[in-house]
Amino acid sequence: MKLDVNVLRYLSKDDFRVLTAVEMGMRNHEIVPSELIARIASLKHGGSYKVLKNLLKHKLVHHDASKYDGFRLTYLGYDFLAIKTMVNRGVFNGVGRQLGTGKESDIFEVVKEDGTVLAMKLHRLGRVSFRAVKAKRDYLRHRSSYNWLYLSRLAALKEFAFMKALEEHGFPVPNAVDCNRHCVIMSLVPGYPLVQVKELQNPDVVFETIIGAVVRLAEHGLIHCDFNEFNIMIDDDEKVTMIDFPQMVSVSHPNAQMYFDRDVECIYKFFEKRFNMLFEENENDSDGSEAEMDEVGRPQFSEINKNSGFLDKELAASGFTRKDQNELEKLTEAELDMYSDSDDERTSDEEDEDMNETNIKQLESLQLEKEDNNHQVADEHDDNHQVGDEHDPEDDGEAESEDDAELVKSLSKQRRKAIQAAHRGKRNFASRNTYKDKGGKSSQSSKVHKQVSGW
Repeated sequence: MKLDVNVLRYLSKDDFRVLTAVEMGMRNHEIVPSELIARIASLKHGGSYKVLKNLLKHKLVHHDASKYDGFRLTYLGYDFLAIKTMVNRGVFNGVGRQLGTGKESDIFEVVKEDGTVLAMKLHRLGRVSFRAVKAKRDYLRHRSSYNWLYLSRLAALKEFAFMKALEEHGFPVPNAVDCNRHCVIMSLVPGYPLVQVKELQNPDVVFETIIGAVVRLAEHGLIHCDFNEFNIMIDDDEKVTMIDFPQMVSVSHPNAQMYFDRDVECIYKFFEKRFNMLFEENENDSDGSEAEMDEVGRPQFSEINKNSGFLDKELAASGFTRKDQNELEKLTEAELDMYSDSDDERTSDEEDEDMNETNIKQLESLQLEKEDNNHQVADEHDDNHQVGDEHDPEDDGEAESEDDAELVKSLSKQRRKAIQAAHRGKRNFASRNTYKDKGGKSSQSSKVHKQVSGW
């Protein structure tokens, strides 16, 4: 949706009052009922309905009457509320051209009263290009219900906090000016994204500066998680500036090493492909049996000294909190105990082996019983025949069939005994289909039922 700030000139106080009422109602409503909006706005003579019609014409709200008559705030209406608040604070008084569009935000130029140009970033989570926010970002944390406007507000607050702290610690980031709702105001970074740069005078120096920034972030307890050529600005003097911080996590995050290695790999691949930089590889025989391949100068997450600062704890970065740390340590200790405690495993394994041995013994007893029956039948067969008579295969077939019949008979007998033992001591409940004989003599159906229930 295109941001047309000219509409702001024609919005009255009542319009912003109703917009604010819709925003307040969306705290616990996906679609805010019209009656609730009227009660929150408290306009005289039912004026909120006329205002809602005007807001709907400018696409600042969306009407939904599928279940009940109600409205919800659109991103354009949320933009107007944020811009109006910033103008009232005196942060800026004019909005200029659009600088860029990403999968999570739009960036515009804004100008102050003295002519200073700033950058305004409007977070717009929920676009078709990026809706896997719950799986790829941690804005929600423990929350289960949400809407896209609320997620955008959380992302803006997180980015403003990271930017402010990194600036105080001397990192090359934009100057954070102000934040409201899903809007972040920052200084305008001169230059271009690194992805648009085709040629550098000193690519080695720029590469070392970028890798040094990644390592220094890790030393302060943070990992960017999206450090690539799209989020690095470079000016004509080849000065590097980092941008885009909502997805940063702590070095204590369970996937911290993976994120760190991914950021480093992105920089290496880009400089190798764009500026034809070659990174030599050495073979180091550490133990004499295997050759380890390691690129010269590539930073390793395990070798970074993480005692330079505790920005992750100060900023509540994902993965750092003491509660999460304790839960993670407990989970890790439980897994170690599960793998190291061999006694419990032996006990469970011995129980399984005992069960298997019991089943095997039962099968062997059945097999021995079958063999005994075969031997008995064979002895009877030998008594009926003289020594030296010819062996008839048909007689063997008849003997085997008799053995099978005897075995089936014994198994069925054991089955009946087992069923009787299982039902012994249990109360017999009559089924609703049980035949109730009213006469003195039992009918044929009752006789059949008694025979069946006797099993």
